[in-house]
Amino acid sequence: MREGLRFVLVLTLITALSGLVLATTERCTRVPIAEQHARQQRKALRAVLPAVDNTPKDDSVTLTDASGKEGSPQKTTYYRGRQQGRIVGVAFQIVAENGYGGPIRMMVGVAPDGSLLGVAILHQSETPGLGNRIEEPSFRRQFIGKGLSGYRWSVRKDGGDFDQLSGATISSRAVVAGLAEGLKKYRDHAKAILSSSGAKP
Repeated sequence: MREGLRFVLVLTLITALSGLVLATTERCTRVPIAEQHARQQRKALRAVLPAVDNTPKDDSVTLTDASGKEGSPQKTTYYRGRQQGRIVGVAFQIVAENGYGGPIRMMVGVAPDGSLLGVAILHQSETPGLGNRIEEPSFRRQFIGKGLSGYRWSVRKDGGDFDQLSGATISSRAVVAGLAEGLKKYRDHAKAILSSSGAKP
């Protein structure tokens, strides 16, 4: 009986110490992780927007789509870049769900007229040397200046207007589909995003 009690006490002590270590580690890493995410966001915003004289992170609007993944409401934050008070670009995150290695998270910049200004890959798990080439500027450049109208938003292999990466058609399809979905979201919310900006969708 005494041996069993000792075992319980030791086990309880180990569990309590483990919990304390985990809590301390989480507390110590929370700020650096948040700072890293903030740096990544600032870098992505600079990459997809033209030169601006405001702070897009502080000039944003969050809107809800009727339904997102699995039919649940989905919120998207749109960051507005301005020059002399006028919106010259809008940046927001999109997720292409059907990548070869899983979801592909991107930051895109869109001009007020709905054409793409820039694409930055924030996170991807595609195959090294194949699918991960979606990060290459030569692949991403083909989307710049394109909008929903006048373009078939699929890869050439499927009859579309965009080049796929050799050996990485699934990754290419995911990016193209994700960008098209992002442009549709912008189009649907353009009026609210550009309100009081002087820019017309």
